[in-house]
Amino acid sequence: MKKLIFVMAGLIMMSVISAQSLDEIVKKYTEANKLDHVSSLKTIKVTANLSIQGMEMPMVLWMKNPNKIKSVTSFNGQDMIQVFDGDKGYVVNPMAGSTDPVEMTPDQVKQTLRSSMFQNFMANYFKNGQLTLDGEDKVNDKPAFKIKAAIEGGTVIDMYIDKSSYFLVKTSTTTSQGGMTVTVDSYPTDYTETSGVMIPMKTTTSAQGMDILINFTKVEVDVPMEDSVFKIK
Repeated sequence: MKKLIFVMAGLIMMSVISAQSLDEIVKKYTEANKLDHVSSLKTIKVTANLSIQGMEMPMVLWMKNPNKIKSVTSFNGQDMIQVFDGDKGYVVNPMAGSTDPVEMTPDQVKQTLRSSMFQNFMANYFKNGQLTLDGEDKVNDKPAFKIKAAIEGGTVIDMYIDKSSYFLVKTSTTTSQGGMTVTVDSYPTDYTETSGVMIPMKTTTSAQGMDILINFTKVEVDVPMEDSVFKIK
């Protein structure tokens, strides 16, 4: 009986230590990325370039607090658009043979909103009990905390937080698309502070043997941005 009590006490203590450690990691992550400051901003506009299989595509991203977001990626004179106006989301993809807007599914809306820089998703997941500390690993030969996020729809994201800088240095997501299991690994780098916003200026994403590089070339904070920007004409 005493042995069982000691075992239970040990397990409880390990749970408490794990929870405290995770809480501290989330706090330091929030501080390092200046996310408390970002939440007070009104707008963010990012000009970027997307490289995929030798193709270069300019991209512009508009975000308006709290939840309006729009991205336009241009290729061969055509624009691929993803937009959420605060109520509904739409996709325009001429590469699929149509320039008509198609309404996003709820899952597509959630995925789009995860690109918003105004939200501290790490803190939100922790508050909702969706995070677990899964030990440590190395990313680019540097030690990192490995944190699992169980998000909506049963998707699990492995997030790696650098132990020195507390920046997010890798995410790994395994999803099912068209009956196929696909693992998507992303590596944000080149963190730079612009007007109080800490942003990874480069992100390399790998999936199915294909690499996509997004390079931010300009970040503008609190620029005038009408709601009409987020409407499909």
